Amino acid sequence: MARIRSKGNRSTELRLRSLLSRAGFRGWCVQPEGITGKPDFAFLEKRVVVFVDSCFWHGCPKHLRRPKSNKSYWQTKIDGNKRRDKKQTAQLRAQGWKVLRVWEHALLDYENIVKVFRRELGLRLS
Repeated sequence: MARIRSKGNRSTELRLRSLLSRAGFRGWCVQPEGITGKPDFAFLEKRVVVFVDSCFWHGCPKHLRRPKSNKSYWQTKIDGNKRRDKKQTAQLRAQGWKVLRVWEHALLDYENIVKVFRRELGLRLS
């Protein structure tokens, strides 16, 4: 677990970065400073933040496989992450940000991610 990176993770952050670039989205920045919750991406002009949530660390209802050892620790850790995510989302919305949370497994479907960004965020391709 110690080898999992919080920044630049290939299965989450770098994959979405590649998808955004390939789809032609512009105006986003990576890990902007000073925004509640340290979002992975932000479209500052549109006041939209994006979090890419790992299926393991954020407790994906479809793909979470809890470790067999030290069950109570992992239950507490993952539940705490989920509570923190909800709190940060609420804080950001109260500050006027639109929040999009994308599951790690959703990044495997390129067309759907592009549709989600276009529909939910009203972003246009350049």
